[in-house]
Amino acid sequence: MSTSKKQQRASWLSALLTRIKWLIDGELNHLLTVNRSQRPWHMPIIAAIAISFPVFVGAYFGDLSSGIKASLGSMIILNLPFAGGLPYRLVTVMAWGFAMILSFTLGLIAQLLPVLRLPVFMLIGISVVMLGRYYRQPPPAGLFVLMAGAIALFIPVPIDQVLSAIGLVILGSGSSMLLALLYSLFLLATRSVASVPVYDYQPDMISDSLIVVSFVSLALVIAVFLELPYPYWAAMSCFIIIQGMQLRTMWIKQLHRLLGTLAGMGVAGWMLSWGLSVWGIAIAILCMMFLIESFVDRHYGLAVIFITPLTIFIAEYGSTMSVPPVAGDVIQARMIDTALGCMIGLSGGIAMHSTRLRVPLRRFENWLLQRFS
Repeated sequence: MSTSKKQQRASWLSALLTRIKWLIDGELNHLLTVNRSQRPWHMPIIAAIAISFPVFVGAYFGDLSSGIKASLGSMIILNLPFAGGLPYRLVTVMAWGFAMILSFTLGLIAQLLPVLRLPVFMLIGISVVMLGRYYRQPPPAGLFVLMAGAIALFIPVPIDQVLSAIGLVILGSGSSMLLALLYSLFLLATRSVASVPVYDYQPDMISDSLIVVSFVSLALVIAVFLELPYPYWAAMSCFIIIQGMQLRTMWIKQLHRLLGTLAGMGVAGWMLSWGLSVWGIAIAILCMMFLIESFVDRHYGLAVIFITPLTIFIAEYGSTMSVPPVAGDVIQARMIDTALGCMIGLSGGIAMHSTRLRVPLRRFENWLLQRFS
């Protein structure tokens, strides 16, 4: 081999190694960077109290599973805006509360008629994505509304308990609305009021929503086809990943979610080995919610470490089945569902930035706007 070819190959290898080192350094930098929180320092405390309050009530009355169901409705506290006056803030929370109750109700109805599961899920998905984008709702936007509908599609609820399950979500939403009122009064008295965002139609809003809902629904269908025990986990993982506006953002979030889930599985197994009482479970949920909300806008991977055991606790202790799920099976299912959802979510992100797909979708979107405007 000639000297020039050896030098060329050595140069190519050196450039490749430099590129790999640059990529690794970049990923490590993202994984190790903790951002500054943009929310008031007391928001995690308020969120933890609001979401865990129904769990404590359920523990007091000896019905922990009902308390956990009610806490699902309490998650609307996370949609409390920090802009605008009191009416705007309360109407926003009430709107998300109504959407949460409606989503959960539609999910329970579709559960009784399995042929409606996918159409109902897609209807809820397209609604929350489009409304969230039109009204420029910050994260979590419609995440928990979609999650409520997805859970309702698959949790086993006897027909004679459907109304009581809906009532529990209503009670949870009501308690969060009351706390949102008190907290909003405190914020308005202690902080300057930011202006409300201007609402208008954004180009590609319909196209983006169709892509998001298509891939999230695909994740749900594949999870159901594979007979995974918690198929909605795959759909929600996909939804979280595909919400990123750039491929780089999606990749980073996927990495955070996978690594955080791996660490969270260990935390969940450790916590489940404690053999907690109902009061211990309620306190654990309170602490996990506080840690999640403390980290979620600082470092998503750290938040996922506690999101994972929280979801496993909900599946383990929120079940109304006569034979509760085995903790080890729940932990394994969580990892499989998360990996599946992340892969499909990243594929959806690639499709979202594909010119070949964009062109026909934009034509369809323009036709809709001309036809119905």
